[in-house]
Amino acid sequence: MRVFLAILAICLSSAAHADGGLFSMQSREDGRMWEAVGRLELAGNAFCTGALIAPDLVLTAAHCLYDSASGAPVAVEDIQFLAGWRSGRASAYRRVRRAMAHPDYDFDAPASADRVGRDIALIELQLPIRNTTITPFQTGPHPRRGAEVSVVSYAHDRSEAPSLQGLCNVLDRQKRAFVLSCQVDFGSSGSPVFSFEGGTPRIVSVISAKADAKGMPVSLGAELDTSLATLRAAMSVDSVRETVSAGMRRETGAKFIRP
Repeated sequence: MRVFLAILAICLSSAAHADGGLFSMQSREDGRMWEAVGRLELAGNAFCTGALIAPDLVLTAAHCLYDSASGAPVAVEDIQFLAGWRSGRASAYRRVRRAMAHPDYDFDAPASADRVGRDIALIELQLPIRNTTITPFQTGPHPRRGAEVSVVSYAHDRSEAPSLQGLCNVLDRQKRAFVLSCQVDFGSSGSPVFSFEGGTPRIVSVISAKADAKGMPVSLGAELDTSLATLRAAMSVDSVRETVSAGMRRETGAKFIRP
């Protein structure tokens, strides 16, 4: 299946409303299972969607870490995660310690299945979220063609509450990218794609783009299996390097002794 890519832009907030095929989780009761999905505020004028996969780690799309106009990385001090954001309030607010895109992701690369397949990022929070109502999601193996999945997302026209997509399907796989029948819109970048096989929701992909397939609107998701392992390894190496550098700075400070 050939698709024409249109990478999702990150849009400003606007009032939310229910859309066809989407269930808007306006109340805490409706969204009780999904509090670990939240809005990522970016420099105060844009947002993406992200989801906790550990108390201090948010999974999202790599392109969310860049300013869509200039292509410059968004400063970590300008990123905030709002877990379970709903009607002007969040279940938890966290600032960001560091953010890392997949090491092979290229923001300036032309739209392609390869770019989509590497469009994932991890955001480490300054403080972990330890709240009994907010449980990080597990990740799972990539879905097979024809599998039923679902998406929880925010978007420009439903930015004040998360929406749950009724079951949609994996239509095709192109290299590391999945073609999905799920509905997404501007602001849905980074949204978790869930499989319910085994009875427990597991994140099996991350929304990267919306596209067109023979006149039918589709969404594109990044593979997690290999890409997430690569990203975790890169983040671990970066953490070790940071720790060693800090230790060297402490140990090599000059000491002046009065004769």
